[in-house]
Amino acid sequence: MKNPVLRLALGLAVLNLPALALAHVGSDGSAHHGFGAGFAHPFTGIDHLLAMLLIGLWSATLTRRWWVAPLAFVAMLLVGALLAAGGPRLPAMEPAIALSLVLLGGLLAARTAWPAAAMAAVAALFALFHGAAHGTELMGLEALAGMVLATALLHGIGLFAGHVLRRHSAWWPRAAGIAVSLFGAALLFGAA
Repeated sequence: MKNPVLRLALGLAVLNLPALALAHVGSDGSAHHGFGAGFAHPFTGIDHLLAMLLIGLWSATLTRRWWVAPLAFVAMLLVGALLAAGGPRLPAMEPAIALSLVLLGGLLAARTAWPAAAMAAVAALFALFHGAAHGTELMGLEALAGMVLATALLHGIGLFAGHVLRRHSAWWPRAAGIAVSLFGAALLFGAA
């Protein structure tokens, strides 16, 4: 296969297959422990996986300070997880996660490059809800460390994909944004 975009898309699709076969970690009401459980966690929920990839894809629209939004997302993901592990539950957590896909997908589809600080603020807001969802399911510092590392890895994959796609076609990122936005809308109407 010579087309790098096709190889990347195929690789991401294969990476996503376990998410279709496995139940979301922690969905049985039990907490999961250890670095491996934390690392696997972002890969097991398609909503979280897509949001983390989208942050990287969207950040690839910047030529400078491309790292600000992913860093803000990772930091607030951890804050949200720690808050949730401490007890209080954020209201409307699942609709907020679905809305993050709708808005981030729409921003990517519109090829909207905001100032890095504004992108970081949007990423941080959504990360709080994603982190809170993870924090109710993961226990221990090792699990949280695994989740943070996997999140950073997914942002990196999104950044790489964004740079590759941007060089080859302006329509691939738009198509990805539209698809994720529609998926988020389906989740949002299902979660309401």
